[in-house]
Amino acid sequence: MDRLANDWDRRGLPAWTYHNEALLGLEMEEIFLKHWQIAGHVNDVAAPGDYFSFDVGPERVVILRGDDGEVRAFHNLCRHRGSRVVADAKGHCRNALVCPFHGWVYNLDGTLRGPARPGSYPAMDKRLFGLKPVEMEIWQGLIFVRFKPGPQPSVAELLKPFLSELAPYQVADMVPSRAVWTAELPVNWKSIRDVDNEGYHVAMAHPALHDLYGSTYHDIPMANGLNIAKATLQPQAGRSWSVRHYMAFTESPDFLPEALRKTWAYYGLFPNGVIVTTPETVGFYQEFPAAVGRSVVRGAVYRHPTESRRQRAARYLSHRIDRETYEEDTQLSIWSNESMKSSAFENFHLSDLERTVRAHHDHLRRILPVMTLDKAPKTDDLALLNDEMRRVPV
Repeated sequence: MDRLANDWDRRGLPAWTYHNEALLGLEMEEIFLKHWQIAGHVNDVAAPGDYFSFDVGPERVVILRGDDGEVRAFHNLCRHRGSRVVADAKGHCRNALVCPFHGWVYNLDGTLRGPARPGSYPAMDKRLFGLKPVEMEIWQGLIFVRFKPGPQPSVAELLKPFLSELAPYQVADMVPSRAVWTAELPVNWKSIRDVDNEGYHVAMAHPALHDLYGSTYHDIPMANGLNIAKATLQPQAGRSWSVRHYMAFTESPDFLPEALRKTWAYYGLFPNGVIVTTPETVGFYQEFPAAVGRSVVRGAVYRHPTESRRQRAARYLSHRIDRETYEEDTQLSIWSNESMKSSAFENFHLSDLERTVRAHHDHLRRILPVMTLDKAPKTDDLALLNDEMRRVPV
């Protein structure tokens, strides 16, 4: 790796941005709701009537496959009083969605079939009261949603730099290996992303991963908030039980090119999504702020429908390695997040190996220039201040 110039600003975001209530609302509005979010996979809703739901801050989305086979995304919000139309994270309905509050009925294409006790209403144009759609795009079998128009292009255009490497995995044909999982961490979402955005810590903090692929792990910052991290499985790996047995069972599908058969890779997209590939699986994970000091992590793994016994065993073992890594990263995120309240914390001092952290921070600062301020503004109206700063010529 080429070393960066010595005058590179190695500071990260100021500490106040990880603990400021007013900033959180601005992040939700300008970052999470206006950028593409990975929702799931088309085979999470394999049959007509299948659905899954999840929340992003104040927004609630339900992904539903209709009778016509089309996958659609809607606000999980009844047009009568705003109740959740589906209460479960995943399920199936035979031929309609029925609101659990008052029993309004919606067809699987989101149109209103009828309100409960229709005689209690004047003449109603049902076309005006269907479920509200959420912008959605399917790319390589993965479902993406965006709640508000934003600066990113279409998913296909945005992720074009990933296409040549992800296409061979035949992601659209994969099936869920287990249900979408969620977990809650007592940290600001940016602390999770900071830890995940660099491999500098792998050798010290992740013994299983370092055993698996040694010093081959490298991060590649890219334009438009994208990044790639890759590592090559090492033939001598096997000091830990999980890694030793994974290396014994890992078996790439015949259709994968040679360059990908011994690769674990992580494809990041701003602000919070990561697509993960191993020889046996493709998955994703992401984090959302639930409060200033609380985040929800969400993810899933997909497998080939014709996997062999060896591939199934390898998938189980890679899950064990990932689980260890997740627990280690959780502790690192907590330590990092809590340190920023200390009077001794002065700022980050980033290594050349942490360029992806800096790139993510730079992207945040372009959208929210208030994050360039060393100290938290006295005003509570960060949105107004942010708008003013965006109008200042660079």
